[in-house]
Amino acid sequence: MQESVRRVRNLTVFLAALAALGAPAVARAGDVAMRVQEIALHGRALQAAQPQMHFNMFAVHWTGGGTVLYRTHRLHGSWSSWTVADADAAPDGGTGEWHDGNLDWVGGSDGIQFNTRGNVGRLKAYELWSRVTTAARGLASATEPTIVTRAQWHANQEIVRAKPLVAPVLKLAVVHHTAGSNSYTPAQSAAIVRGIQLYHVQGNGWNDIGYNFLVDRYGTVYEGRGGGITKNVVGAHSEGFNSGTVGVALIGNFSAATPPKAMQDALVNLLAWRLDVAHIDPLSTVAFTSGGNLKFKAGKVVTLHAISGHRDTGPSECPGAKAYALLPGIAQRVSKTGLPKIYSPSVAGVLGGPVRFRARLSSSLPWTVTVTNAAGEAVAHGSGTGEIVDWTWQSPGVKASYSWAIATGGALSATGTIGGPVKPPPPPATLTITAVSTAPAVVNDSAMLTFTLSAAAHVTATLTDTSGNSQQLFDGDEPVGVNSVAWDATGVADGRYSLTLVAKTSRATATQTEPVIVDRTLTGLTVDPQAFTDATSLSFTLSQSVPVVVTVQQGASVLTTLFSGTLAAGQHTISWDGTDGLGTLFPPGDYTLVVTFTDALGAVPVSAPVVLQTGPA
Repeated sequence: MQESVRRVRNLTVFLAALAALGAPAVARAGDVAMRVQEIALHGRALQAAQPQMHFNMFAVHWTGGGTVLYRTHRLHGSWSSWTVADADAAPDGGTGEWHDGNLDWVGGSDGIQFNTRGNVGRLKAYELWSRVTTAARGLASATEPTIVTRAQWHANQEIVRAKPLVAPVLKLAVVHHTAGSNSYTPAQSAAIVRGIQLYHVQGNGWNDIGYNFLVDRYGTVYEGRGGGITKNVVGAHSEGFNSGTVGVALIGNFSAATPPKAMQDALVNLLAWRLDVAHIDPLSTVAFTSGGNLKFKAGKVVTLHAISGHRDTGPSECPGAKAYALLPGIAQRVSKTGLPKIYSPSVAGVLGGPVRFRARLSSSLPWTVTVTNAAGEAVAHGSGTGEIVDWTWQSPGVKASYSWAIATGGALSATGTIGGPVKPPPPPATLTITAVSTAPAVVNDSAMLTFTLSAAAHVTATLTDTSGNSQQLFDGDEPVGVNSVAWDATGVADGRYSLTLVAKTSRATATQTEPVIVDRTLTGLTVDPQAFTDATSLSFTLSQSVPVVVTVQQGASVLTTLFSGTLAAGQHTISWDGTDGLGTLFPPGDYTLVVTFTDALGAVPVSAPVVLQTGPA
């Protein structure tokens, strides 16, 4: 280190048994050995007699707010340049008292020197010797990249402290660097990974290696923490953000050096596959609740990119300035790798009522939703074409379990289960009709009437105009729970109506009335695309010239007005570029485009949902 660094203490320690320190502890795990000793911080240099153990990896722990610097003496060689030990806080929920330095590959060495500046209270040295062996590489499949498994890099299962924890969902990926040397050979990579495991377990006190995956500078990917590469295994790589994230470490220091192309390519392929397994859009953002660290206290909601750097989640400079600057471009490359993709699949509803399946596709494609019973027989099937998957299954109210799959050609299918034993509802205290709705809200030619009964009943539906004239839409027996009835409005004149539902049992009667609009002034409302990054177009046809207002809304809040004026009869298209009209882009999320036209029935609103996605960085 240059003389501009103020030297508070200058310690020279050749790694040997120092009588003043007692015998240092040595841990052995298969191909790796580690020696730990606490360094006595005196105001004078300390010189060891002879080294007890050679080492090729090194790390330090220290307390206080100061900085630790070190350099190593190479076997039969000279001293290395000075290295500033990284100052990450302990990722496994530590108090922050100890700084857990990252492990550095230093090559064959037999000595170490320290400098400290500022307040350093205690200092522990961790010297490791990891035998260099050639690790066999796994075989890549059509959907999975080549990954060196734990068995292939000789992970030591005997030192693992606990069974792996698995999070219910994966939300994002966190990219790290190990902050060690960039000067290692392909054959030394597995030795580095073995050393990191031993140091993380017996040095930092973690259950296993902290990262879920590691990538070397030559493009080789290593399986990290055990538990299954496709499972949401909770690692120890980002304090407060371990559960629900996958930690990927680039082996090396990328504060000043740019990760090599082979490393970048391997990172892209790994993230494209792993995020696809979880059906995560690599260009999306996530609202993540911190579990607590020195940067984000517990309960703090932090907005993160689906591919984030360690520094985004805590008090760290990891993964280094050069690697961090690459992440937006890495995310763009990931989004274009291995297409097509299915993003954010969801299922809402319970058996006995409508079950809604939704997802987004990476592009407009034909899609299917299939529901199968326990015997593997298809019991329901939906299909469509577009970027949005949205299909509702009118499910039976039976004690059963079903499997579902959302599929599109060439993509990894989204799958899951729904159902199981269904307890019958308790007898109702009174008969009720609730959750009455029509879809679409403004009826043109046909509509779906949905309502919920607290008990099985005989139901009639009657439509009444403002003059008191009535016509019956439906008359029949309906079961307890959610019910849907289709009705044809082709013979119903435009107007405002009251829709009255009457449910009767042998002991009770329930009535519910809702307003309904039948209006054919505006028809054929479509949005293309429904999910967009640059622009979307709203199209509709008017049967007559009317005043029209088009707004962008979230809930009941009007965010901006896209058009206000009179439009002639015919087809019209209005575009939205995702901004407020003044050039400010709204954040990614769900929005509603609302067209309000005024005719003989007054102001009539119709709406269409859209999804604004994250655009290019």
